[in-house]
Amino acid sequence: MPRPPAVSITEFPVSGKDAGPYGITCGTDGALWFTMVHQGAIGRITPGGDVTTHPLEPASSGPSIITAGPDDALWFTEFRGHRIGRVTTTGDIASFPLSTPDAGPFGITAGADGALWFTEAGADRIGRITTSGEVTEFPLPVSGAFASAIAAGPDDRLWFTMNQANAIGAIDLGGDISVHPLPTPDAAPVGITAGADGALWFVEIGAGRIGRITPDGKIDEFALPDRGARPHAITTDAGGDCWFTEWGANRVGRITPDGRIDEYDLPSPSSEPHGIAEGPDGAIWTALETGKVARLTPH
Repeated sequence: MPRPPAVSITEFPVSGKDAGPYGITCGTDGALWFTMVHQGAIGRITPGGDVTTHPLEPASSGPSIITAGPDDALWFTEFRGHRIGRVTTTGDIASFPLSTPDAGPFGITAGADGALWFTEAGADRIGRITTSGEVTEFPLPVSGAFASAIAAGPDDRLWFTMNQANAIGAIDLGGDISVHPLPTPDAAPVGITAGADGALWFVEIGAGRIGRITPDGKIDEFALPDRGARPHAITTDAGGDCWFTEWGANRVGRITPDGRIDEYDLPSPSSEPHGIAEGPDGAIWTALETGKVARLTPH
C-alpha cells in the first residue's frame, strides 16, 4: 500500500478558548472566513495568519455554518438567533429573521439558482433565501429529522443530512424532496459535500464512518479505523479527495474516491476540530473550537 501524503500542520490562535470557532469557508477575497459560535462573531484569516473579527448583535445568536454566496458576500446561519446572516468582505453585516419560530438554521450553501439554501434543524424544513433577503421554506416529509449540513449536488439538487432521521435528503429547485435512509443504524450523519466523482460524501458521527451517495441513491459506507472518532464536517479538495474532521479523536482525515483513508493528528490536544474547507492556497483549513484555526499543507 502506498504511503499517505505527508502533511505539515500550522495552528493560528484566532480567539479566546471559549469563543468556539466552528464553521469555515473560503471567501472570494482570498481569505478564510469562520464563525465563532459562542462569542457571536465572524472571523477572517488570511493565508498568512492575519485575523480580523466582526462581532454580531446579539452575541448569543450562535453563528454556525458559513458559505460563500453568489454575490461575493459570506452567508451564515444563526442557530440560536433563528436568522440568516450576511457579511461582505469589507465587514458590513446584515441579518434576515426567519418567520418560523425556533427554526434553528444550521447548514447553508449556494444553489445553482443563485440563491442560498439552508436547513432548519428545529423546524423540519429546508429554507431558501435570495440575495435580496426573500425567504421560502419547504417542509420535510419526516418529523424530528434535525436536518443538518447541506451541499449543492451535480444534479442541481440540494443534498442534506438528517441527523436524527438517519437519512440523506435531496430537494430540487422546485421544492420536491426525496429521502434516502442509511443502512447503518444510528449513523447520525452531519457534514456533507459534493465529491469530484459525481457523488455526495458525508460523515456519520454516530457510527464512525464516511458515506457516499450517488444522485440515484446508491449508498456506500467506509468504516474509520477509530469508530469512536466522531467525524463532523467534510469538504472536497481540488484533487478530488475528501477531507473530514474527527471531532472526538483530535484528527483530520482524508478519503480518496476509491475509499482509502489516511489520518493526521492535530498538534494541540483536545482541540475539537469542527468545520473544514480548502483555502485559496490549496491547503486544508479547519476551525478548532478551542480558539484556533489549523492549516494542513500536503506535500
